[in-house]
Formats: sequence, structure tokens, C-alpha cells
Amino acid sequence: MTTFDDRERAFEAKFAHDAEMQFKAEARRDRLLGLWAAGLLGKTGPEAEAYAQEIIRADLRSAGEEDVFQKIRDDLGGRADDAAIRGRMQAFLSEAKVQIMNEVG
Repeated sequence: MTTFDDRERAFEAKFAHDAEMQFKAEARRDRLLGLWAAGLLGKTGPEAEAYAQEIIRADLRSAGEEDVFQKIRDDLGGRADDAAIRGRMQAFLSEAKVQIMNEVG
């Protein structure tokens, strides 16, 4: 085995790890976003958790985050504008990444 092969495998392993961490962060973001939206919809307890799971599943329908944004936007109606939803999505993604890093580290 050559040094080049070692580097290639290390790169592939890092890429796979980074993709897994991004997937976990997005799923956690979706849960946090779902709980936030559930609160705006007046849902609490198990009903809020079930709604958060709906949001996670919505993100699996297609690539990107637009499916999640659209579901939240449709469900909330006028309770939050687009900028507020997108702001929460960004804030929750950052929070999710910190949480995951704290768990790993």
C-alpha cells in the first residue's frame, strides 16, 4: 500500500464522517424547528414530539431544506413570516452542530 492509497482512504473516511455529521445535524435541526413550530401551533408534550417527527420525515422527501421550510410555512400560516422561519432554521442548525460536537468531543 502506498502513501497515496492511505491518503485516499483517509479522505474518503473523512468525507463519509462529515456527511454523516451533517445528516445528524440537519435531523436535529428539524426536530428543534418542529418543537418551535409546535409551540406556535399550541401543541405540547407528545403532540409536539409527534409534530417534530413529521418535520424530520418531511426533510427526507427531497434533497435540500426547502421541503422542511415549505411544510413549516404552510402549517404555521401567518404565525411566522419567511424570514423568521429561515432565521430559526439557521439558528437551530448551528445549535444542533454544537450539541453534536459536545456529544462527540
